[in-house]
Amino acid sequence: MSERIVVIGSGINGLVAAADLAANGKHVLVLERGPTPGGAVRTEALTLPGFRHDVAAMNLSAFAASDFLKRHGAVMARNGLDLVRVDRPFAQALEPGDHVGISTSLDETLASFESRADRTAWREMLSDYPDRAGLLRQLFTAPVSAPALAKLGLASWRRLGRRGTQDLAKFLFSSPRAWVEERFEDPRLRTTLAAAGLNMDFAPDISGGAALPYLEGMGGQKDGMVIGRGGADTVTRALVAMIEDHGSEVRCNAEVSAIRHSHGRVSAVVVNGEEIEAGHVLANLAPRHLARLTGGTGNPRYDRGLARYAHAPGTMMIHLALDGAVPWQAGALKRFASVTIGRSMDDSALAYQQARAGLLPERPVVVVGQPSVFDPTRAPEGKQVLWVQVRMVPALVKGDAAKQITGTDWSEIADAYADRVLDLIEEQAPGLRGLILGQKVVSPLDLEAGNPNLVGGDQAGGSAHLNQNFAMRPVPGYASGRTPVKGLHLVGAACWPGAGTGAASGFLTAQRV
Repeated sequence: MSERIVVIGSGINGLVAAADLAANGKHVLVLERGPTPGGAVRTEALTLPGFRHDVAAMNLSAFAASDFLKRHGAVMARNGLDLVRVDRPFAQALEPGDHVGISTSLDETLASFESRADRTAWREMLSDYPDRAGLLRQLFTAPVSAPALAKLGLASWRRLGRRGTQDLAKFLFSSPRAWVEERFEDPRLRTTLAAAGLNMDFAPDISGGAALPYLEGMGGQKDGMVIGRGGADTVTRALVAMIEDHGSEVRCNAEVSAIRHSHGRVSAVVVNGEEIEAGHVLANLAPRHLARLTGGTGNPRYDRGLARYAHAPGTMMIHLALDGAVPWQAGALKRFASVTIGRSMDDSALAYQQARAGLLPERPVVVVGQPSVFDPTRAPEGKQVLWVQVRMVPALVKGDAAKQITGTDWSEIADAYADRVLDLIEEQAPGLRGLILGQKVVSPLDLEAGNPNLVGGDQAGGSAHLNQNFAMRPVPGYASGRTPVKGLHLVGAACWPGAGTGAASGFLTAQRV
């Protein structure tokens, strides 16, 4: 049996797994179908020379706090990892001129709240945050196994007691709306926090999404945000260098067409027509691609689960090169790394339902990233890059909720829909269009064409609803990334612990291998 370990796909989970294995003396070959490594963690000059745009992921906070970086931080730093700490992580643009902002300055955050009771509740949550966050972090980074869950339950009982543990269980099953309405009275603050749920397909009324607004709000308050100097690809470049420094290889333009297995064990992969023997294969793939490459694992229940794996609605990206700062009506918004545009929770709930129905949302939720406010190396002096993510939009368009766009082919309607998005930003920042020097519109299908793991433009790597999360992700009984084929492992957003730049799936799988 070959001792070579092959990693298919150079997304962050694949690279983290490869880097950890290489550092532990294993020979690893990473195969990437595209011309450059990184998956969703790449940075490119998408508009004009001198402007560096994060293709998908911008926020690296989860990577900065990851177990992988705790173990290998010094090596990554020697290989060029350069992170920027952000003290004003996110804000919500509400009615034009109004906002709520989360800053690492408690006084600044509380000054944007209108309710005295909410200020008190926020302070109380902040004092409880270390214990609760520690438990949640253990839950969201631990393998799904009986010993791990029993250990977590015991830790919760010791820290929080019986009543506190019951409250935590209720919280984990709550929707974003249920949690924010229970905690806060100001609709502005509720809207601000609930928007975080859309990161993982949790619209305001979807059960199981309460943890996202809690962690984003408290985490932003306590720790801010982390981005990469020069772009998110500082992580990718450092990981590739670490892999190569340990004698392993990252090979691009390497299209894998099959994963060979027999008698219940993986044996090889076929890449560009060449068969390469492997003792272990780590597949950083969407479930449908794993099913296609294996031709079936021989376990009907597992194979059916892969075929039925559900993806979230798509996203659209608009990358802008600007001749200066965004002219926000609420001037304070110029100082935040990320600004979400949405006037109410009901607006975002409606936009989500319209996208699920195959309609272009009339007022989509728009996230405006301003990384060059904190990292001026991304743009020429005096200029800015803008990272605009449109949540949520359908991959397959059936119509337009606003009844203004008549086409259904993204290749024909993307620019028209981008104009709607820019109109929404201009409501909050009149004159924005006059600053645009360059623009790149990326539809959901464009995202998938550039990275097949972003199925239908789904940047969450699959819905994280309760029926497809925790022990159910991607298939009940296989949440750890284990598959019915010995030596074949699934890593990435499609298996527990799910999406994000923390790369816990890749790191946990590397430990197991």
